[in-house]
Amino acid sequence: MSSGRTIVVGITGGIAAYKAVNVVRAFVLRGDTVQVVATPAALRFVGKPTLEAISRNPVHTDLYEGVAEVRHVAIGQSADLIVVAPATANSIAKLAAGLADDLLGNTILASTAPVVIAPAMHTEMWNNAATVANIATLRARGVTIVGPGVGQLTGSDSGAGRMAEPDTIVAAALAALAAAENGRASSDLAGKRIVITAGGTREPLDPVRFLGNRSSGKQGVALAEAAAARGASVILIAANLEVPAPTTVDLRPVNSALDLERAVTEAAVGADVVIMAAAVADYRPVTVRADKIKKDDTGDSLLLELTRNPDILAGLAARKAPGQGLVGFAAETETDPDRLLALGRAKMARKGCDFLVVNRVGWSEGFASDHNEVRVLDRRGDIVCEASGTKMSVAGHILDLIS
Repeated sequence: MSSGRTIVVGITGGIAAYKAVNVVRAFVLRGDTVQVVATPAALRFVGKPTLEAISRNPVHTDLYEGVAEVRHVAIGQSADLIVVAPATANSIAKLAAGLADDLLGNTILASTAPVVIAPAMHTEMWNNAATVANIATLRARGVTIVGPGVGQLTGSDSGAGRMAEPDTIVAAALAALAAAENGRASSDLAGKRIVITAGGTREPLDPVRFLGNRSSGKQGVALAEAAAARGASVILIAANLEVPAPTTVDLRPVNSALDLERAVTEAAVGADVVIMAAAVADYRPVTVRADKIKKDDTGDSLLLELTRNPDILAGLAARKAPGQGLVGFAAETETDPDRLLALGRAKMARKGCDFLVVNRVGWSEGFASDHNEVRVLDRRGDIVCEASGTKMSVAGHILDLIS
């Protein structure tokens, strides 16, 4: 069934253009009408037949096609949303300057729809002062920037500049569209300082072993990326992430629960909101060996003495300044929905945070998954939000509560 929305996907000439196929596909599967506007350079990376087969529409590339129907203006006028993925350094510079020497530039200038761009380029280009200034200009105009992440680039290069994954781009784009339709600016968190923890802590046993958990950090990273895209100044306290961290945040890596406690306590001073999405170990070893524990020295069994870690969330709640928001997470393996909520309400009563995000985890859900299903409780234990879908989509719902 058609959603009635027209999405323009602009594709520019970078190697990440192959990922744009999945961006187009995701919108089509939602029932959106997708018009692809590709630069000539983009078609050197991805062919027209592929894009036309996936979008189910002709691909537009020539500024002088369809002159009689004024296509260079009509496409932008009909758009409900414009997504540019990948957005190269050159295309970002042209957008910032308002140039319209190709069909994509004309389409964007002729449109009043929200614009979302997903930068992709080498690290040096992303860090160049010209690109930094151009991104700041586009943000100031209300353009949503998704990514880039840190990871493998073309060839042997690795670093900041990797295009965000298609599901992340689509979720951020839909959030920008929803904000526009609801009369809310996509930069509704501008001026806010948000601290987010992500990942899973590790408690060392010796130099090579640790007690840990299966958290990948995907939900916390999605929250950080979405908050930054909505204008917030974000500090991401990252415990052993298994996914790339966005370059748009202040990244502060940590390892153990005590490391995380020190980092978040410091960062929380003056913050508007603290979101505790990290999976924190409840216990740590009493003794950490200076050398590797040998099985020949321990025999057939090994006895570990553990001591409880500080309750970081409760500590933050006890110290938080008036007006500061505090969001906790409760990951439980309980399968019964009513008992799951009861566990969440009991935890809310103990912790004293403003909102508690309750989600079920298990062998194949929650941790390390690309999707999540959550219920958010307020201080009274009432459900104020239910969300499911990609972790970026869930992040958008959580941030809507904060906003």
